[in-house]
Amino acid sequence: MSKKVFSVVGKRKTSIARVSLREGTGKIEINHREFDNYFIRETSKMIVRHPLKLVEMTDKVDVTVNVCGGGISGQAGAIRHGIVKALSEMNPEFRPVFKAASLITRDARKKERKMYGRRAARARFQFSKR
Repeated sequence: MSKKVFSVVGKRKTSIARVSLREGTGKIEINHREFDNYFIRETSKMIVRHPLKLVEMTDKVDVTVNVCGGGISGQAGAIRHGIVKALSEMNPEFRPVFKAASLITRDARKKERKMYGRRAARARFQFSKR
């Protein structure tokens, strides 16, 4: 009997994470690397594990992730978004729990583009009267 696999895509900033969830022992693999070797910062590890801890599935599912784009923080957010979507698909009863923790909605904040005549997105060149 094969285990059912739940595959979804999570996004954050410019990062895209393809997350696969299946019943298992709690192993997390990111880009064919061990979870602890991929994320060095504790905050990033907490972000990724947060949805699993909320529904007490930390040692019941195996997570396989393929993530690209952005930086470490954006990738952690994208993985969390993907895990939330996969767990909601796996068991619809988890959805209200994630909704209460405001994890279902994708964080749409992105870097604003640089505008013509400006130094950056909002920063202007220093004004000189003389």
